[in-house]
Amino acid sequence: MNYTEAVAYIEDIPKFTKKNKPENTLEMIRRLGRPERNMKVIHVAGTNGKGSVCAFLSSILTGAGKRTGLFTSPHLVEITERFQINGEQVRQEIFAEAFTRVKQVVDEMIADGYAHPAYFELLFGVGLLIFEREQVEYLVMETGLGGRLDATNLVEHPIVTVLTSISMDHMEYLGDTVEQIAWEKAGIIKEGVPVVYDGRVPAVEQVIRKEAAQKHAKAYPYYADMAEILGKTDKSIDFILNYRYDDETGQERASSMKITVPYLAEYQLVNSSLAVLAMRAVDPGCTVSDEEIARAICQTRWQGRMETVLPGVVLDGAHNADGIREFIRTVTEVQERKDVSLLFSAVADKEYEKMIREICEEAHFSRVTVTQVGGSRVVPAGQLAEVFRKYTEAPVTAYADVAEAFEAALAGRGDGMLFCAGSLYLVGELKSCLRSRSV
Repeated sequence: MNYTEAVAYIEDIPKFTKKNKPENTLEMIRRLGRPERNMKVIHVAGTNGKGSVCAFLSSILTGAGKRTGLFTSPHLVEITERFQINGEQVRQEIFAEAFTRVKQVVDEMIADGYAHPAYFELLFGVGLLIFEREQVEYLVMETGLGGRLDATNLVEHPIVTVLTSISMDHMEYLGDTVEQIAWEKAGIIKEGVPVVYDGRVPAVEQVIRKEAAQKHAKAYPYYADMAEILGKTDKSIDFILNYRYDDETGQERASSMKITVPYLAEYQLVNSSLAVLAMRAVDPGCTVSDEEIARAICQTRWQGRMETVLPGVVLDGAHNADGIREFIRTVTEVQERKDVSLLFSAVADKEYEKMIREICEEAHFSRVTVTQVGGSRVVPAGQLAEVFRKYTEAPVTAYADVAEAFEAALAGRGDGMLFCAGSLYLVGELKSCLRSRSV
């Protein structure tokens, strides 16, 4: 199959069907030759921040001269965004070649009575084959949904596991308490493999520490008092990270590093710090220096997470409760310095009225523009506009077409900042708009 045919086939696989049993995916990986065994895998799970931590780690390893693969989800525009090597997404022909081999294996499995892999499971197989054939040394790998039963958890011996911020999301699959969700995420912890985690929520930390102890995994927490903010701009945060790690002799060392994280949201301070701790867990001899790590963090770019795409224009894919809280926190800081306007959309299976109410209670926008995204999960722009009018006195305009909404929001922001938020679908659509504008 060529690239177009491969993508069409994959997109016909439902994204939100029930997962297969891990044994089914394991059979696919086994028939592919267990490609993950030829790489040093860094495995990352969590509710928010997974992709950002992966991006920071990929940037650090690439900057240090390591051939590095990056497997993340979802994609925003092209499916090949999920597979990067040294910071560049793979070429379409490489993807198509790997898919063709995986499709052959899937057909053989079905003939032998196995189930067809789900959407993410198949892409995981394609990714492993790509990274093996491209001879990556390190693979930075983000889980899909959860951790314990995630397809990526079939990797037996990662060199470190990382657990980012954990909060309430996907409760229908992972549990209805933060402790249950943390337990599912902590399922990626492996026997004797160090684990780096966000320790700012005591209930979550208790679950992670218990799992780490049971698996004899050295635990390296990040706490809020480890970071000292030096200054902020509309594009970055300067801070000092004070942390401890075990050197190559096993002796605990204290270190302090100045970092500029190229985002205006404080949650990226946390994510970049987790990446530093993970690097020190896998590189206790500090062959990659503090200066190299700090330089790579400053150069990291990650799509749709408080990403500045034009002067004064920020895209953020926040779409769950914790993400929205962080979005509000950032916006309320910015609005103390300048006017802020909003371009918003959300999909039907999210609590969009609750999101809108919380945003409007805390943030004060000079104007609001709404549009619609999500295909079968669409919420009409007019319906979103009516919800906004219940909670804000700012003028609200609605456009069904995303490109038209974006141009109107740009024209109306004046000298202030425009935040575009509510859905990764919106971010993807806006990325397409930006590409069209630059042609």
